[in-house]
Formats: sequence, C-alpha cells, structure tokens
Amino acid sequence: MRDYGKVHTAFWTSASIGELSEDGRMLALYLLTCPHGTIAGVFRIPDGYACEDLKWSQERVKQGFDELFRKGFSNRCETTKWVWVIKHFEWNPLENPNQKKSAIKVASQLPGACTWKSDFMRVCGPYMGMSEEDIHNHCETVSEGFLNQEQEQEQKQDTSSSLRSEEGRVAKSPAPSPSGRQKREETTLAKYLADCREKGVKPVPDDHSVRTWAQDAGISDEMLQVAWLVFRERYTEDSQYKAKRYKDWVGTFANSVKDRWFSLWFAGEGGVVSWSSTGLQHKQVLDARVAKRKEQEAAHATA
Repeated sequence: MRDYGKVHTAFWTSASIGELSEDGRMLALYLLTCPHGTIAGVFRIPDGYACEDLKWSQERVKQGFDELFRKGFSNRCETTKWVWVIKHFEWNPLENPNQKKSAIKVASQLPGACTWKSDFMRVCGPYMGMSEEDIHNHCETVSEGFLNQEQEQEQKQDTSSSLRSEEGRVAKSPAPSPSGRQKREETTLAKYLADCREKGVKPVPDDHSVRTWAQDAGISDEMLQVAWLVFRERYTEDSQYKAKRYKDWVGTFANSVKDRWFSLWFAGEGGVVSWSSTGLQHKQVLDARVAKRKEQEAAHATA
C-alpha cells in the first residue's frame, strides 16, 4: 500500500484521456491514486476492492476496465485480477537503485497465471534496471503454484504428443531406450525456419490447432498473419530475443496468439474482435510489404 499516487496535470489535457468516457476517466484516476497501487505500476484489484472504493456495481467496474484496455491505458488479468498501468514508468520514472529494487520485488510477486506477465517483464524490465537474463528468469519464475505461459509451453512439449510422429510416446516414456527416438532439441526460430524451407513445409501448418482456435475466437486470417509477422521479427531480428531457443516454435506462437503477447487486437462489445492501434500499425507494415512485392513482380514480368 502507498500513501499517495502521482497524477500529472497533463492528465486532464491528454488526448487519450479526453477520449475516455466519464467512467473511464474516473477509473483511470482511481488506478493512478488508489491505495492498492505500487511503485511498479502493477497491483491486484479484485472486483470487491474497486466496487467498494468507487461505489460501483461489478458490471460497471468490468466495463470500465474493458474500456481502459481498449484505449491502451491498462491491462487487467481476469484470472488473477492483477492490473498493469501500462505507461506507469513513463509517468513515474525510478530515480535511484533502491526504488528499482523495490519495483523488482513487486514484479516478482506477479503470479505465473497472469496473462500479461511476460509482456510486462519484457517492456518494463529495462525501466527497473534488469538485465536480459534477469528478465528471462523472471518471465519463467513460477509464482503461487502456477506455471507461466513459457514454462507451460515447455512442459507440454515434454508430456504431450507433438506435431512430429512418435515423439509424444518418447516424451511419455519414463526410461526410453538408447536406440529410441531422441527428444526434439531446442533451436532458434531462424534455424527452425531454415529447416522448414529445406523441407518445403509451412512454418505454421494449415492443420495446426492455432488456426482453428483463432477462427473460433473471432480472430481473422489477416490478424493471424500479422501476429506471425510480429512474432517472427521479434525472434529473428530483435537482439533481445533472436537467441531464444524452443523445442516447439509453433506451440510458442500459438501461446502468443492465445495470450495476446503483442496486443494486436481486442474483444469489444458482443465479443467482436477488432484491431488495436498497435495491430493497425503492424497491419499497415504488412500491407506496404505486400504492395511492394507485387510492384516488383509486375516490374520483373514486364522486363
């Protein structure tokens, strides 16, 4: 618990805040100043806390959080009830090593089941002075008996059948014979993509379950394509992630889609899935690349 929360005077003149409804502004102000807040900008807000403090109904609280999520102000995990004020460190920079230690201590309390935990660590870890290794370790820390999304992915790879035939049986076997099949080795995404090109297969097979899941969730093929573009660039071009190794890259991509690692879309009223501002930006990049490729093909055809 903190004694006060900082609110800049620009809060009232900000274009993004001005676009919020009256309830949205009130809830945003509440998150910035409520006694549950922390130095890290992440804290647990069960419905009962907000209902009691704001004197709102549970449905009103839920609608308020949905609006703040759509506008990119905050993200709330409905499973754990933890909230992340996304630009907290931009508005409240850590000023000394002791504050950074306090923020890391708060971040370490995030439960592994929190849907945005990995995104928070990747985005905010540098603000807290964490090294790449520290961020990776915190992303894979199990809290309160839960597995986070990356650890769960690794466990599933070793305990369930995989896309390659026979491997599931090897993983389940308590003592595989020396002559049996070897478990899949961890590899970088660049190596996985190179292997796919050599074999002439798609990196994400047409029959993979992530495609059916996305369709059932209302996520369009175009959204899934953009998600793959962002995922691929992160793990092949970003110096922080391109050395990352996984056994099942398709499964990892599926997790990124289901847990919205990149915040490319949101579910609005009636559950309709729409592009977020971040998603639209990445879609624009994809559209530009497709248009450029078509121009080059047309030029080559007429040459």
